[in-house]
Amino acid sequence: MTLIDYPGKIAATVFTVGCNFRCPFCHNPELVLSNWMGGRGSVSEEEFFDFLEKRQGKLNGICITGGEPTIQKDIVEFIEKIKSLGYAVKLDSNGTRPDVLKKVIDKKIVDYIAMDIKNSLENYEKACGTKVDQDRIDLSVGLIRNSGTHYEFRTTVVPGIHEYSDFEKIGKWLEGSRRYVLQEYREGKILDESLKKMTKGKKLDLEKIKGIMGKYLDKVDVR
Repeated sequence: MTLIDYPGKIAATVFTVGCNFRCPFCHNPELVLSNWMGGRGSVSEEEFFDFLEKRQGKLNGICITGGEPTIQKDIVEFIEKIKSLGYAVKLDSNGTRPDVLKKVIDKKIVDYIAMDIKNSLENYEKACGTKVDQDRIDLSVGLIRNSGTHYEFRTTVVPGIHEYSDFEKIGKWLEGSRRYVLQEYREGKILDESLKKMTKGKKLDLEKIKGIMGKYLDKVDVR
């Protein structure tokens, strides 16, 4: 259960396994590397829907996150089953599958979309740890902005990965978007432990970045 992952909702969060990015600062490495299947905390789809049926009237939202949910071959059907139980659905995505985002938007089966903006486009791969089709990322941004669905864009701010200049570029890119969230990077269990050598002793002022982004967006939050 979560009171913070879905704004305004008492929700449950479900984590899908597997991701097409390798962000070194990712705090869910067991989900990214797909080695959680059958491990502690994993549940079958049947168990998950049993859980939802028992909590109807107690929970009013479901957050689907990962990993990267849109790479799941049956994600659209999965969301439809959740919606059939009367829950609002929030979908987290890295934006690499605009085709999937278009499907769920067109079907009106998501109520909130949160897309991670990893970095300025020119430095995207530095944050993602892999090759990136920037056109697909930008297409997803446009789809979400014009979807009529509640949404937010968000960036985890990582010293050594990001510079203040990146946020000037992100601001221009996302100018006019409804909501943008800055998330503080916290050291702990991460995908690439060597990143800790790069971040050690470095700090980026989130309030300063909020000021930069505020020139381009009306609502900028720090989480």
